[in-house]
Amino acid sequence: MVGWFGSFGVGTRRSISLLFVVLGAAMPVVRAQQPTKPETPPPTTQPAQKSPPYQEPGADAQVQTGSKFGIGSLVGRLARLLADHQIPEVEKALQDDDAAAPDAPGKLTPQQRQLFQGVLLNRANQPRESIKLLAPLVDSLPADAGIEEQKLLRKSLAEDYLRAGDLAKAAQSYQAYAAKLGNALTPDEQNEIELPLKLLPLVVENPPMTVESGDAFALPFDRDALGLTDIPVFVDAQSHDWMLDPTAPFNLICRSTAKAVGLKVSEQSATVSTITGRPMQVHATTIPRFTVGTVTYRNMTAFVFEDADYYFPKSKYQVRGVLGYPAVSALGSLTVTADARIEVQPGAKGERQTTGARFFLDGDRILAALGNAGDERMYVIDAGGQQTYLTSRYYAEHEDDFANKTMQLLAPPGQPKAAPIPTYIAESATLLVGATPASFQFIAVLTEPIAGAAVDDTYGTLGMDALDELKSYTFDYRTMRFAIRNQ
Repeated sequence: MVGWFGSFGVGTRRSISLLFVVLGAAMPVVRAQQPTKPETPPPTTQPAQKSPPYQEPGADAQVQTGSKFGIGSLVGRLARLLADHQIPEVEKALQDDDAAAPDAPGKLTPQQRQLFQGVLLNRANQPRESIKLLAPLVDSLPADAGIEEQKLLRKSLAEDYLRAGDLAKAAQSYQAYAAKLGNALTPDEQNEIELPLKLLPLVVENPPMTVESGDAFALPFDRDALGLTDIPVFVDAQSHDWMLDPTAPFNLICRSTAKAVGLKVSEQSATVSTITGRPMQVHATTIPRFTVGTVTYRNMTAFVFEDADYYFPKSKYQVRGVLGYPAVSALGSLTVTADARIEVQPGAKGERQTTGARFFLDGDRILAALGNAGDERMYVIDAGGQQTYLTSRYYAEHEDDFANKTMQLLAPPGQPKAAPIPTYIAESATLLVGATPASFQFIAVLTEPIAGAAVDDTYGTLGMDALDELKSYTFDYRTMRFAIRNQ
């Protein structure tokens, strides 16, 4: 959960440092010549969950379904597309179903349509609208409903309550999700809900956070000793540097800072393992006033970690705090520039980003739809990773580009001890971000799936090393647009 520009990763969670290990020879790429971080942060949470084998839209792929939702081929196709993160394809399929005759074979029932429309709103960062559609379905869900549909419904609704800031209902929803489906959850799915499941009960009585937005502003940012990004903030009028991580579900603060500011820390605590990869005891607090630029948060909920749990002795660096999704998304639009500035357009009056590529919140990853309109491909945006790479799915569509090129054996990203994967190095790869082409240099292209999955679940990951090649990049949480500038 460390960092954003930093750590833009909202996947299932990803390792902070996605590094390739070259077997047998040095990796002859520019990225390998960049200064290495003096110390690598630990994994933030569990590795990215792998999706089931991908099948082209329309293939005879089905999931388990119950009597209320039915076993129609379109339901199976939509569920498979969602599991594969192909959100634009789900939108197209729903549009086609809208246009179909009322008695067309396989047409969605009103409840089926409500489910998938609610999930799309969840992915599009419209939690309150999603809740209106999904909450009634939970109450009417039959006992024999399919496991996959129950997971999709209950997890999306729990995420919605959390993003909307309703901590009590979020806690109830995650507890119900775990109680009813715990035996059916994979280890990755269990890890993914560990933080909200264990931490939310600590804050169910916390007052709701409110946000007061001022004019547009810009802040300098620093690359800390870990190579991540810190920005200046005020914690109850005291100045500190905090990391940004909009995919993190919660804000974090170290105990010494909480004590210095005079915050009341809860007596109750929870032990979690998916923040740093090691067990750590976490308490809760409420920050009466927290300021970033011209934006003031009141009654901000934060979780308190022990200083030693986020201290890196080699670099002598102490993480003071992490600004997560609840606070970052409230900033509206953020632009990171090559001259170490973060430009913010907050509030309803702030300028909105209307060009660029659409991005989505899928679990705790940020996925951007890159490519020509109507034919986009999904990529993870992860500025917390130090290595950009393209997956075997990308390679399958560009195999001819690597004819007569030398292949290398590299360990898969984030898994240096795993079996090496045959990999090419693309001297240049161009991806279309809206109408703007972005060319990235010397990118590893994996020719086989990672960790034995039937197929990689996205076309690649754009890490901090790739984003640093740009003049600027922007995320607007109001319009859900990711935009770049090359010059």
